[in-house]
Amino acid sequence: MDPEQKAETSVDQSRSSEGLEPNNLDSVGRVQRLLSRRMLVGIKDGRFFLGTFYCMDKQGNIILQDAVEYRNTRRSSPSPMEQRGLGLILIPFSCRTSCHVDCSIEEQLSLLSLQK
Repeated sequence: MDPEQKAETSVDQSRSSEGLEPNNLDSVGRVQRLLSRRMLVGIKDGRFFLGTFYCMDKQGNIILQDAVEYRNTRRSSPSPMEQRGLGLILIPFSCRTSCHVDCSIEEQLSLLSLQK
């Protein structure tokens, strides 16, 4: 076995041991393309969070930085939405109802397979 084959074998073995199978590598690449993009995330209680995508873990939890919370006030005021700055927040996968990324239509179509 030549040195290149040994290197490829060791890389493949290390990926397998870390759970980084080829389809997982593809998903990781797609998530990496979302880094530092504006993201709007809706949750079950009707609130929305707009922030910069920071990361996502294996469970599907999302962290947004410089996030702003928007919620419906349900009062008869001139502005039906109230907002407040939050900073860095974690949004659990179990609470998420929607997730929108600020990107082109082509990019949105290529990212559709990220949904669970």
